[in-house]
Amino acid sequence: MSDGDARQAAAGQLQDWLVQRGLEGARQDELLHGYCERLVELGVPLYRLHVAQSAFHPKYGGLGYNWYRDRGVSSDKYGYSETPIEAWLRSPLYHLLDSGETEYRERLLETNAESRFPILNELRANGATDYFAAGVILEKRVPFEKIDPQNTPEGVLISWSSDGSAGFAEADLDLVRASLPQLALALKSAANRQMAGDLLQVYLGRDAGRRVLSGEIQRGSLQQIDAVLCYFDLKDFTALTERTPGPELIAMLNEYFGMAVGVIQGHGGNILKFLGDGILAMFNLETPERSAAAGLDAAVQMRRGMEEVNETRLARGETVTSVTLALHAGEILYGNIGADNRLDFTVIGPAVNLTVRLSGLHRSVGRNIILSEPVARFAEPTGHDLVSLGRYMLRGVSEPQELFTIYEGAPGE
Repeated sequence: MSDGDARQAAAGQLQDWLVQRGLEGARQDELLHGYCERLVELGVPLYRLHVAQSAFHPKYGGLGYNWYRDRGVSSDKYGYSETPIEAWLRSPLYHLLDSGETEYRERLLETNAESRFPILNELRANGATDYFAAGVILEKRVPFEKIDPQNTPEGVLISWSSDGSAGFAEADLDLVRASLPQLALALKSAANRQMAGDLLQVYLGRDAGRRVLSGEIQRGSLQQIDAVLCYFDLKDFTALTERTPGPELIAMLNEYFGMAVGVIQGHGGNILKFLGDGILAMFNLETPERSAAAGLDAAVQMRRGMEEVNETRLARGETVTSVTLALHAGEILYGNIGADNRLDFTVIGPAVNLTVRLSGLHRSVGRNIILSEPVARFAEPTGHDLVSLGRYMLRGVSEPQELFTIYEGAPGE
């Protein structure tokens, strides 16, 4: 078999492998590691591979992956920015988008002059001898339409760097070009699944998003679980809406909610719902005792977090408010409820209703944190100072319920 035939056969095998891994749902890091290892086995003097891929995420605009022969694959997430960062504007990949070219190559040992692209000077200092970049658009476009580098279509930009004494041979680049469409499609497949998972987690919550993506999508599919429910409710919000301009009100909600969500998730909790000015969350860890302990720890940290956020907002001359926190433990039904064409992954049950009612008792009991007796019982022993507030009749509950609070001597408590 001639060298040309051998390379053609190798290209076919690499294409088949990429298609198969794409069909199997390989993650980007797995896919790229295997792809680069196979190029090296085929004699391509590959030192580094870089992939930049568009993302669909409320926080990140792009994904980046780097493979080094001696380090494997690492990844980065690129946040949104109103003004492009300088390193991106001065990169060969930006040049591809801005110029409309589909490929760019620069032999790094053919001249002693510095490259106009800083990243190439850095690669050369680290031993790179050759650089090749290409881009693939993964959506239908008008022929010859110029790409806006600040609003790019779905696609992938890839660069290959060599540290071979002569850089890449033309046969190496032919192999890369031949497998590029299959690599791009496999990366698109992996990105689409990641995008679905990211968006489901953002909009439904981490646990609910994972369940939906794994196939729990039938209407009426419910699971009965034991959990500690937490209701975070901003105080006097109706009055605030009447005297606070809309954009300021949304900014305030986002600041308070951002703090609360970080605390709840940091203690293993899951956000179930944003209910206007409130958050319904649950802790369903391995045991009721662990769930109760996590809920108490989160409540204390959220109280302190509210104080810190308020200090910052007051220093900026902005409106502030306080919060009520209610914790209750019980059985809930967790799953899909709604219509065939509009479902919600949510919780229902008496325990949910009771949790919300507990929050409404803050004026009656004079406390901003209210715990039900089951939470206090499951949490013992605890490092928190739990104080009984007495027994109260609650709507929908036949027997008086003993309520508790966490005492820390905090302002407003």
